[in-house]
Amino acid sequence: MVGDREKIYLIHYDILPEAIQKTIEAKRLIETGEVKTINEAVQRVDLSRSAYYKYKDKIFPFNEATSQKIITVSLILEHRPGVLSNVLNFVANHQGNILTINQSIPLQGIANVVYSIDTSMLNTTTTKFIEKLQQVDGVRKVVIVGQG
Repeated sequence: MVGDREKIYLIHYDILPEAIQKTIEAKRLIETGEVKTINEAVQRVDLSRSAYYKYKDKIFPFNEATSQKIITVSLILEHRPGVLSNVLNFVANHQGNILTINQSIPLQGIANVVYSIDTSMLNTTTTKFIEKLQQVDGVRKVVIVGQG
């Protein structure tokens, strides 16, 4: 802890220790109703109850960890007609509300776009939203650069 504030990091799932990955899966099983009890969840993922209880209150999907519902996203887009329009349509189709948008002048066939979005009405989780956004035609890279 730094003062009274906890340090919070975004960490890629692939590098997490197995016990934490299994805790995430056990929590998902409980939240989706696939299992009724913690015992069922930990047995299904082959995790000890003590490990589950050690980590369960410190692990949250990104969308649950954000106290505010505004995120700032940086995108690297191919400089082709319709790419930015595809991104904006994607946001609208998922009930996102763009609050600000800034686009750089395209250089060497790519443009950087940074937008802030109100995610409070998204029809999916923020994590899935970002994962799907990366699959939009013409989007080369998506990075969450801020939340607030």
